[in-house]
Amino acid sequence: MINDICVIDSHCHIYPEKIAAAAVNGTDKFYGGKSVCLGLVDDLLSEGKKAGIDRFIVQSVATTPHQVAKINEFIAIEVSKHPEKLTGLGTLHPESEDIEGDLKRLMSLGLHGVKLHPDIQGFKIDDYRCLKIYELCEKYNMPILMHTGDNRYDNSNPNRLIPVLEIYKDLIIVGAHMGGWSIWEEASKKLCGYKNFYVDCSSSFAYISKEVAKEIICRYTPQKVLFATDYPMWSPKKEVEIFLSLEFNSNEMKLMLCENAKKVFKME
Repeated sequence: MINDICVIDSHCHIYPEKIAAAAVNGTDKFYGGKSVCLGLVDDLLSEGKKAGIDRFIVQSVATTPHQVAKINEFIAIEVSKHPEKLTGLGTLHPESEDIEGDLKRLMSLGLHGVKLHPDIQGFKIDDYRCLKIYELCEKYNMPILMHTGDNRYDNSNPNRLIPVLEIYKDLIIVGAHMGGWSIWEEASKKLCGYKNFYVDCSSSFAYISKEVAKEIICRYTPQKVLFATDYPMWSPKKEVEIFLSLEFNSNEMKLMLCENAKKVFKME
C-alpha cells in the first residue's frame, strides 16, 4: 500500500519460464527498447513488493489461434497459485474458428477480461474479423484491455478505435499507453469523450514529460485512468515514483491506483 491506498498494477505481462527470455526479447525488438525485468511471476511479485504494489493484473497475447487455450490456461494456473496477488486476463484471436467457445472457456477459468494487441496479433481494430470479439465481450460484459497507438502502423490508432467505441457502446475498452502509444496527445484529444473508454498509463512516462502526462490524465479525468507499469518493460518502483510525483489529490490517486481497476475488471 502507498499512503494507505491499495495499489493495483493494471497491465503486466508474464510468461512460462522456458519462453520468458525469448518473449521479452521479442517485445524489446518490436519496440526498440530493453526491458529491465524478467517477465516471470516471481520476479513480478518481488519487484512489485519493492514498489509498494499490492495486486497485479496479468496477461499475455496469442499471435496465432492455436495459442489461445494454452495461454489462457497458463494465466489461470498462475493466478491460482497467487490468488491474493494476481488477477488474470485472457486472450482471444480474431482468426479462431470458435471465438465464442474460446471466450466461454476463458470465463470458466475465472479470468476477468480480454487482452488484445492489434499490432503484434496482426489486425486492425476495426477489421471485420474482430467484430465477433466485440459483440461477444459486450454480450458477456467482459472488458477488453487493448494496446492502442503506434505512429509506425495504422492498426490501433484512434481512427480505427472510434468506430468500435461508437457501435459497441456497452463494451468497456481500456486503451493501454494513455490511449495511444507514441501519439499520446493526439489520442487523448480524440478519445477523451467516450463513456465506455478508459486508459492505463503504462509505457508512457519514459517518453513524455510529467507536465504532459498530467495534462493528458486530466483530459481523460482521473475517473477514467488506471495505474499500470507494463511489466517487465519498466521498473515498477520507478513507475510508481513518477506517478506519485504528478501530485494528484488523495481521492484522485485512490481512483487511479485502485478503484478504477476494481470497477472495470470486477475485482472484489
